[in-house]
Amino acid sequence: MSTNLEVGIVGLPNVGKSTLFNAITKAGAEAANYPFCTIEPNVGVVEVPDHRIQVLTDMYKPKKTIPAVMRFVDIAGLVAGASKGEGLGNKFLSHIRETDAIAEVVRCFEDSNITHVSGSIDPLRDIDIINTELCLADIETVQKRDDRIKKIAQCGDKEAKTEDAILMKVLSCLEIGNPARKASLTKDELDIIKDLNLLTLKPIIYIANVAEDEAGHPNDNPYVKKLETFATEEGAKVVAVSAKIEAEIAELPEDEAAMFLEELNLPEAGLDKLIKASYSLLGLINFFTAGADEVRAWTIVNGTKAQKAAGKIHSDIERGFIRAEIVSYNDLIACGSETTAKEKGLVRLEGKEYIMRDGDVTYFRFNV
Repeated sequence: MSTNLEVGIVGLPNVGKSTLFNAITKAGAEAANYPFCTIEPNVGVVEVPDHRIQVLTDMYKPKKTIPAVMRFVDIAGLVAGASKGEGLGNKFLSHIRETDAIAEVVRCFEDSNITHVSGSIDPLRDIDIINTELCLADIETVQKRDDRIKKIAQCGDKEAKTEDAILMKVLSCLEIGNPARKASLTKDELDIIKDLNLLTLKPIIYIANVAEDEAGHPNDNPYVKKLETFATEEGAKVVAVSAKIEAEIAELPEDEAAMFLEELNLPEAGLDKLIKASYSLLGLINFFTAGADEVRAWTIVNGTKAQKAAGKIHSDIERGFIRAEIVSYNDLIACGSETTAKEKGLVRLEGKEYIMRDGDVTYFRFNV
């Protein structure tokens, strides 16, 4: 997983992908303290909503606060035939290979003024067009690798024989139009082919783009219902948003945006829903480092051990890891200060095998 969570946004023409991406980029452009020098025009950087970072900032009054962020990459040029170089074809495929997950924008609204590339609204057909392109691209990748591996396997190499069997399992799945996610691979098998970066192995979120007046009750939309059923079958998530509303929210100051959402009876912005769905899909949590210089949120996969988590901050800290001083966020806030938490014995010393928990406020001791 990259340093920052990266989600590729894909979709056919005229489904609202550009409107949504522009809203995301606008939302992300307002924060100047993100640790990036230059952001390419097709990348939007957005703060991960987490109220805890503000509470810690109020407590520690640091010189700077750095929230966790997500990068959204606008993957242009996806049309039927992309795997064969149509549209921006190969460029699109190389961009999407680098992402942690795919968010597929699917049109679920009628509008006679916006023509659909296929002439009618049908979310499942649209998904099928995109999935076909991703499967075709993966078939090419797997076949290329297997041609090489088969030669090594014929010389009696055990590891090559094992990999060949896995590649054939994936290929037979892809060739009937199913994503590699459906190949029922074990963790060990996935590790062996991890470096192929297969597109159809990536976790997927379907973004149902609904009309403005349906944003508050998307489940009444028959297209969304169809999409939900389909996604459940393949273990994917659906987030219903109105790209039009997101674009309007992006133009408003924070307090006005909150009032606008309240008027529309929406508990949160679609962008926040998308970020939360991405965290849930990828099994991510946040831990914090806090002090007078900086309060910062760090994103890790749930189940990460303390020494590995230290490596998120710097490879030297991971290498020279001694121990972690940890207090849970809830304990810290209940005590009102780190000093009180220490007096009450709530700051624990943990070793490198400790499994990090969401909300751990951590200080890593190391020596290199």
